[in-house]
Amino acid sequence: MDQQENEAYFKGRGAQLNTHNKFLQNKYVREFEEGLDEPFLENSKTQFFNESPKNIVSESNSPDLSFNYSINPYQGCEHGCIYCYARNSHEYYGFSAGLDFERKIIVKHNAALLLEKYFNKKNYQPAVIALSGNTDCYQPIEKKLKITRSLLEVFLKYKHPISIITKNNLILRDIDLVEALARLDLIHVNVSITSLSEDLRLKLEPRTVTAAGRLNVIKKLSEAGVPVRVMVAPIIPGLNSHEITNIIKAAANCGARDAAYTIVRLNGSIGAIFTDWIYKAFPDQAEKVLHQIENCHGGKLNDSRWGTRKSGDGNIAASIQQFFTIACKKYLNERKIPPYNLNHFINQHGRQTELF
Repeated sequence: MDQQENEAYFKGRGAQLNTHNKFLQNKYVREFEEGLDEPFLENSKTQFFNESPKNIVSESNSPDLSFNYSINPYQGCEHGCIYCYARNSHEYYGFSAGLDFERKIIVKHNAALLLEKYFNKKNYQPAVIALSGNTDCYQPIEKKLKITRSLLEVFLKYKHPISIITKNNLILRDIDLVEALARLDLIHVNVSITSLSEDLRLKLEPRTVTAAGRLNVIKKLSEAGVPVRVMVAPIIPGLNSHEITNIIKAAANCGARDAAYTIVRLNGSIGAIFTDWIYKAFPDQAEKVLHQIENCHGGKLNDSRWGTRKSGDGNIAASIQQFFTIACKKYLNERKIPPYNLNHFINQHGRQTELF
């Protein structure tokens, strides 16, 4: 980048702009900035907004998801991952999917109370609930608020199955609860590693833990008997697709028992956010990367087709799948994630799973 580009680049943030929220009629613009007497300043600090939802468990009927139920104690995510599909959901709150997504975080302080209420429904039958189905439950503010920890305490109290997805080493703070759940076969942990390159991570996921830190999470959890899956996600062709084998090998060496991947798709506002970002962060590679993403999704950056939206199609997607399959066979062969045990669950109405 030259000096002018550096001045326009928001270091420490993923998105470089606020895209227009399609649900809002009015918006702020900077089209006549030359007429201002002083620089156009934006508040770059992270702001937190309290929400008091009536329900905490979300249900999805998407046929290509591995879970139907999820909990998100936070909406918006300070990690700032440029590709995050959750950015679009921020528009429902009246914010932008761009910088707002990582600077305006919605917090659900009553999450644990709502979860207990959910578990105590009459005739409730347990089904795996994913923690972080939308945004990372271990994003930076969790260190202070401990909402995720309070949720884990409820899962353990009721002996309910849970899946966690994270890219933050803060989960090690809660290893006592995670280990206790693992002893009952009630938890799977999914650790996302997008790149082993620190230069790429700093631009792609600016406020996340390093790859070395995430590998250490896999190692520590595995040593504690917690089943861990590495998520090579998302794979961005032309940017990190060459790292598939190395990521799986490194994760396997740290004790990972399984792996999964998705190919990036840039739905809704994310297409404009990602396009703006890559021309600023990697101008020499931008055209190549965008065209290869399009190659994986029928000539488009976005893809909403069930069954192919996550894995893509076409020759580049087929090549990615082949590399992934070979790497898993070589480094994870015969390793398995143990099945969940649903027989432990007990709520205020007594044991609910006697028939399982």
